[in-house]
Amino acid sequence: MRVTTMFAICVVVAVLAAPAIAQEGEMPQMTPEQQAEMEAYMKAGALGPQHEMMAKQVGTFDVAIKSWMDPAAPPMESKGVAVRTLQMGGRVMHEDFQADMMGTPFTGLARSGYDNVSGKYWSTWTDSMSTGIMVSEGECDESQSCTYVGTYNDPIKNGPVKSRMVSTWISPDEQTFAMYGPGRDGTEMKMMEMVYTRR
Repeated sequence: MRVTTMFAICVVVAVLAAPAIAQEGEMPQMTPEQQAEMEAYMKAGALGPQHEMMAKQVGTFDVAIKSWMDPAAPPMESKGVAVRTLQMGGRVMHEDFQADMMGTPFTGLARSGYDNVSGKYWSTWTDSMSTGIMVSEGECDESQSCTYVGTYNDPIKNGPVKSRMVSTWISPDEQTFAMYGPGRDGTEMKMMEMVYTRR
């Protein structure tokens, strides 16, 4: 999908640039089809209210973490720090995450954004305890409460597993994040809860 999109962009750019190269200094004349294609790409890359909402999440956050291996057992607790910045001219939010998990240093990398074409939010996650990546897609409401569904390759099941994630802003400086996935019996259980507090 990504390669196809990049190829299409390169083709459009090449088509549009060809007349300019041939006659330097003159604006290229586009066919109606080329104009429509260019407008579609411009619309796909435009910043909107969803990106403005995402920009409000930038900052450094202290994170309190609870995780469960067994829903009947007490959670394991740890602390972390998340640093969020904007990239790609405000189109992508980048998060560097550092914590201590079970006495071991843990680092994670998240990227998220809003896709004007699909009309949905997306996110990716990878960390120092795995060699794979989780890819998620979801929707948010005006209060910045978001629900995502993501897929990752589980080493126990040796295949793809789906998880549900719910992120809610309690205040402009406090966010909760909960992750749910299949337990040992296959029913959904709460696997992780994180509370982000802006410094």
